[in-house]
Amino acid sequence: MKQRRMGLNDFIQRLATNSYACKHPEVTSILNLPQDAELMNANPSPPPSPSQQINLGPSSNPSAKPSDFHFLKVIGKGSFGKVLLARHRTDDQFYAVKVLQKKAILKKKEEKHIMSERNVLLKNVKHPFLVGLHYSFQTADKLYFILDYINGGELFYHLQRERCFLEPRARFYAAEIASALGYLHSLNIVYRDLKPENILLDSQGHIILTDFGLCKENIEPNGTTSTFCGTPEYLAPEVLHKQPYDRTVDWWCLGAVLYEMLYGLPPFYSRNTAEMYDNILNKPLQLKPNISNAARHLLEGLLQKDRTKRLGCKDDFLEIKNHIFFSPINWDDLNAKKITPPFNPNVTGPNDLRHFDPEFTDEPVPSSIGCSPDSTLVTASIKEASEAFVGFSYAPSMDSYL
Repeated sequence: MKQRRMGLNDFIQRLATNSYACKHPEVTSILNLPQDAELMNANPSPPPSPSQQINLGPSSNPSAKPSDFHFLKVIGKGSFGKVLLARHRTDDQFYAVKVLQKKAILKKKEEKHIMSERNVLLKNVKHPFLVGLHYSFQTADKLYFILDYINGGELFYHLQRERCFLEPRARFYAAEIASALGYLHSLNIVYRDLKPENILLDSQGHIILTDFGLCKENIEPNGTTSTFCGTPEYLAPEVLHKQPYDRTVDWWCLGAVLYEMLYGLPPFYSRNTAEMYDNILNKPLQLKPNISNAARHLLEGLLQKDRTKRLGCKDDFLEIKNHIFFSPINWDDLNAKKITPPFNPNVTGPNDLRHFDPEFTDEPVPSSIGCSPDSTLVTASIKEASEAFVGFSYAPSMDSYL
């Protein structure tokens, strides 16, 4: 399972010794695309000049600064920075603080994705299965998201340990995920990067979706987009075909995650990425007989290669919600968190890190995380980076709860 975390760089380097990848024209076409598995963007934009500064909303919270927090542990890592468990020095509350390096973001031309993540977080405040943003701020060289602290572990972590889940447990998680995706779609947001690593369990065992960096805003019910992005195992056929795609891409991903929960691996998985892409495009879905007919029917509907025939293409979340597989679910009770989760992480409190990968928690907290750069030492590159994220900082109004 660890090998699934590999980026495409190693894979590209091995292509020279593997003639299989050259056999299929679609695969050959795909392999000409950018190689970053997590954040692939076919048309990256140039770094903004001061005249192209991004300003996406409320003004800065002037009082927020890194020294407000005592940074305790690294609990996650990504392409542009780290997620840390932190305690606020004034109110003693625990938060997950996502700290991103502006230079790394600009180097990969991903500033629009980061600003999109902040924008989406601002809209997600009223849904029980989406991580909440308390506020955000920036220093000259870093961006800080102050997020809900969720310590029940990644779904990926639990799947690694248990290999697969029984059907009632998989149904519960799939229902909460579908509810969150349906809510995002109601805001004209397509999530685009559903995978077990982005699905957390809270301390009671409920689902929390996180990481909105690949979300696409302003997609109307019949609207499409065409950016090539996502994670290899979960890419829908239309994305691999480089065709315009719509919100049904999220229902394909839900099918892939449900399949993985029931069977232990994504539906078209191969260690050979080129072969996996070929499987996604051309191989019929194969379902072993150890699941219910309702589960089979749902997977066949969600993992329909033709998006115009996929479950959800007509009435979006309503089609998923009304599917017979979810007939045991009372959706009002689900959204009110009145259904007891099938698994309790049994965490003793915020300091209980048993469900985080030791690969993260054993890493020392960098001393620079809690510091603002000395203004006399700010370099030209840091100045350029700071100008690219005008409008990032956010503080909630007094009458809203985030």
